Amino acid sequence: MTTLSPENSLSARQSASFILVKRKPPIDKTEWDSFFDENGHLAKSRDFICVNILERGLHPFVRTEAWKFLTGYFSWQSSQDERLTVDSVRRKNYKALCQMYEKIQPLLENLHRNFIETRNNIEYQQGFHEMVMLFQLMVEHDHETFWLFQFFLQKTEHSCVINIGVGKNLDMLSTLITFLDPMFAEHLKGKGAGAVQSLFPWFCFCFQRAFKSFDDVWRLWEVLLTGKPCRNFQVLVAYSMLQMVREQVLQESMGGDDILLACNNLIDLDADELISAACVVYAELIQKDVPQTLKDFFL
Repeated sequence: MTTLSPENSLSARQSASFILVKRKPPIDKTEWDSFFDENGHLAKSRDFICVNILERGLHPFVRTEAWKFLTGYFSWQSSQDERLTVDSVRRKNYKALCQMYEKIQPLLENLHRNFIETRNNIEYQQGFHEMVMLFQLMVEHDHETFWLFQFFLQKTEHSCVINIGVGKNLDMLSTLITFLDPMFAEHLKGKGAGAVQSLFPWFCFCFQRAFKSFDDVWRLWEVLLTGKPCRNFQVLVAYSMLQMVREQVLQESMGGDDILLACNNLIDLDADELISAACVVYAELIQKDVPQTLKDFFL
């Protein structure tokens, strides 16, 4: 068992503190532009910007440009001219990929009878269509949608991909509940068996069905992209959502199906409130002797 460092403890307390005070307005266009010098180089530290995004969020007029930095579409060290070049290259690369696919598709269809069915199975995952739609609403061009979504998956460690991150998220959620809330964990392992593993849509859809607006979804996603206050913040978000139904589950001694129904009824949530609650969980977590598995996952 290891205790997290004092530096991390301070960071967690700071990131959780905005639940106790009135949140400052989101970063608007004027403030965002002030983060850069006349050549477009970053004049503030990346950490400064990410902490402000965690605590305050982004104005809709800033979100598209900011996400290109958060996802890695643009380098934080780039100039304005370099970013114009990068965007041009990404546009050309996307067009080349589309052209290449158009050329090889007839060949693949001729060589493999089940190509179309196989292709559809490979491209489809529950939640991806809805996620891509939100990227399309944010940006203007197809190449931006393609690369931003790819980079989003990478930056969030493929946490919403079924065969990569979703199962790991669910396992770590169970571990976190056992560590922080043994009584609830005991119920979930007994009468509520299977409930946690049934929450995979939360991760597949990256919580988008739980919120009252697209702005709330984007607000959470951009926090995940900052890596603040920790890695794999989505599991702390899921834990915070489970805590919303905890008392009802225990009082009514709910079984797995009823727990799942109660969780599915968590809709129209406010992103800022949920982010604040998850930050408080993190602040609580780092005050304890944390098992190495949790430390490795969140830090």
